[in-house]
Amino acid sequence: MTLGKQQGAAQSWRQTLQSYQDIRLLFIFFMGCASGFPWVLIGSNMSGWLSDAGLSRTAIGYFGSVFIVYALNFLWAPLLDRVKLPLLYSWLGMRRSWILLMQSIMLCATIAIAFTEPSQSLLLTSLLAMAIALSSATQDVAIDAYRIEMIGDDKVRVAPAAAMGVIGWWTGYSLPGYLAFANADQYGWPAVYLGMALVIVLLMFFTLISKEPLNQRDLLQQQAAARHSAAVGKQVARPYLIWLTVTVLEPFLDFFRRNGWQLSLAILSFVFLFKVGEAFLGRMSVPFYKEIGFSNEQIAEYSKLVGWFATIVFTLLGSAINIRFGIVRGLFIGGIAMAASNLMFAWIALVGPKPELFIAAILVDNFTAAFSTVAFVSFLTWLTGRAFTATQYALLASLGNLGRTTLASFSGEMVDLLGGNWALFFVFTSLMVIPGLLLLLWVGKRLQQREQTQQ
Repeated sequence: MTLGKQQGAAQSWRQTLQSYQDIRLLFIFFMGCASGFPWVLIGSNMSGWLSDAGLSRTAIGYFGSVFIVYALNFLWAPLLDRVKLPLLYSWLGMRRSWILLMQSIMLCATIAIAFTEPSQSLLLTSLLAMAIALSSATQDVAIDAYRIEMIGDDKVRVAPAAAMGVIGWWTGYSLPGYLAFANADQYGWPAVYLGMALVIVLLMFFTLISKEPLNQRDLLQQQAAARHSAAVGKQVARPYLIWLTVTVLEPFLDFFRRNGWQLSLAILSFVFLFKVGEAFLGRMSVPFYKEIGFSNEQIAEYSKLVGWFATIVFTLLGSAINIRFGIVRGLFIGGIAMAASNLMFAWIALVGPKPELFIAAILVDNFTAAFSTVAFVSFLTWLTGRAFTATQYALLASLGNLGRTTLASFSGEMVDLLGGNWALFFVFTSLMVIPGLLLLLWVGKRLQQREQTQQ
């Protein structure tokens, strides 16, 4: 899998179908489900609960600040590359042990949040949501490393692995989200959260039956430690200092060493900006649906159920297109389509709650989101080294989350500043992709030049 144009269309379709005949992709799918599910708990479900509780758009937007931990998980990601959890490591291995521990914490927090009342105790609800977010963000570090290490150097399956991870993420997000909104009016949100705790138990079972990836992580880290020891000299080298420098500094030094400072900074800037507009739309989507006149049942049926099915189909299609055109071209096409899809929601804001238009907007939005996400995940995977998989992928992914979480926290305030003009809000979100696309043109050109010199 390279960055440029690949084989002919017929061969690409055949390769895509053959590449999915791999049991490792099923394990990646399970992990994707586990990664997507917490966003239901502190994302769409919580937005729906807060809306029903009568909180303002601004308050709902600021509540989403708990997602900022996804942008900071690179700070503790080195620990997941180096720290072997007692007991759990010998039983499950490095990646699954961390995943199961984080799922256990989320289970406890989800049960506790079911016994809160956001309108009466917003602080307690926020703290429990933060515990879920911290555990989920840490789990994501391990899951991303799991996916990359499970595929290893099998470049043919980079895009299919990204696609299965995306399909798993949306399955873990959409199906439980559908069940939540479909039953919220009848049973209430506290009962919904108790039901969500059972979903976590199921995800923990999937973690136990999945296979731990084989890799050369320990050998590569030993080689890095030897380089650091030689650099500082035997007289001043101390085991704990070498361990600390290899754990904290080497993953970042390796990334900048392989790409150079100029290209590295451009890549990081692109990752930060690429999905900001999509995040603004996503943060305000449920309040918008409710204000425009759609019920919880309609949100469940159209946004969650139809959206999930569409995402599966379009993710598989996006995988084939990215094999055909290459990762950078796929990203550029996806970025333009993503911006255009936001205008569909502006149309809904102008004409009102028409179910047919809602379904059309959901289909278009899910196509562009799935298409661009497969390319985005493949791009980040391609940039990640193998000695410090968790840390380097977390650095890239967290920067993407930083742009989405920090800036999107002001989405509700932006709607208020526009006087509740949802149509204008969605037009602005469509324009937010332009800076990222301009950076992508420059980054893509430099990466392809580097790739050509290495051949």
